[in-house]
Amino acid sequence: MNRRYRILVFVLSAFCFIRATAAEDKIVALMERVADWQLANPKEKEKPDGWVNAAFYTGVMELSRISASPRFHDAMMKMSGDNHWQPASRVYHADDHAVTQTYLELYMQHHEPRMLTPTQERFDYILAHPKDDNLDFDKVKNPDRLDRWSWCDALFMAPPAWVRMWKATGNQAYLDFAVTKWWVTSDYLYDKEQHLYFRDGSLFGKAEKNGSKIFWSRGNGWVMAGIVRVLQLMPADHPSRARFEQQFREMADKVITCLQADGFWRSSLLDPESYRMQETSGTGFFCYALSWGVSHKVLDRARFEPAARRAWASLVSCVTPEGKLTHVQPVGYTPVTFSADNTEPFGVGAFLLAGSEIRQLDQK
Repeated sequence: MNRRYRILVFVLSAFCFIRATAAEDKIVALMERVADWQLANPKEKEKPDGWVNAAFYTGVMELSRISASPRFHDAMMKMSGDNHWQPASRVYHADDHAVTQTYLELYMQHHEPRMLTPTQERFDYILAHPKDDNLDFDKVKNPDRLDRWSWCDALFMAPPAWVRMWKATGNQAYLDFAVTKWWVTSDYLYDKEQHLYFRDGSLFGKAEKNGSKIFWSRGNGWVMAGIVRVLQLMPADHPSRARFEQQFREMADKVITCLQADGFWRSSLLDPESYRMQETSGTGFFCYALSWGVSHKVLDRARFEPAARRAWASLVSCVTPEGKLTHVQPVGYTPVTFSADNTEPFGVGAFLLAGSEIRQLDQK
């Protein structure tokens, strides 16, 4: 009887492993289809080194680690080489640091100096010529406000790049800069009552139609995804890690209450009735963040995994047979209505990031 029981356990375990592997392969195949469509249909008006595409590249890099095909890695190598491994043109602007996340990840794979040097020169210049911490978003009062991380999206664009520069070089100054400036932005834009970020200071004191504060879904998705991409590399014993994890948990606790019955977050987190359109970029970033939090035991699995999986199912429903991801809110900074057919490279990036972490839930 004992031998028969052991055989049964072995068979059931093998079946579960095969089933899980098949599910993971299905996710990878879908991610490949979506990435292939975006690579074949670039948004022509967007610069290859700009943030719109850079956010897409972060997802392609995650896919390149799990796909059996080298084509995604090769696409990122070609893009980087075509850009001559240069950051985008604005020296201090967080959006123009975003593409360097991909350069630095490729450098850590190949260790070729040409992949590192241009970004290191840019970041070293910033360290040697720092800006003050004036985050006022008023163009008149603070005309060079975009030289600081004065809008919440910046926390996805720049800090993960600086943390990757620290990882690539071992120079603590890069990590210290990322951490210090994160909390400058947080102190200014993070609402300690709602546990959400204002997109920027221009929204202070403004309200949605229902009277609630204006908290933009994708903006807060940018932040939570940014926290993930910082924590991925931050040492376990770093003195600020607990603070990052605490903010991540606070935001997750709030965000999960904003998830709608159909598995999407609306453009406005606190006034979904005014923006009823399903939206995939904010949903993608939240799905990514919650899945990562569960897999890495930062968030409670019983509470957050069902939400992450519902969100993933909703994202999958917005992929056309050709691989186009729809329902992506266009470039902006507040909740808006838009065409359901709209797509954007950064939304595809969010989808790929989400898929990479949903797949991890089946492995942990």
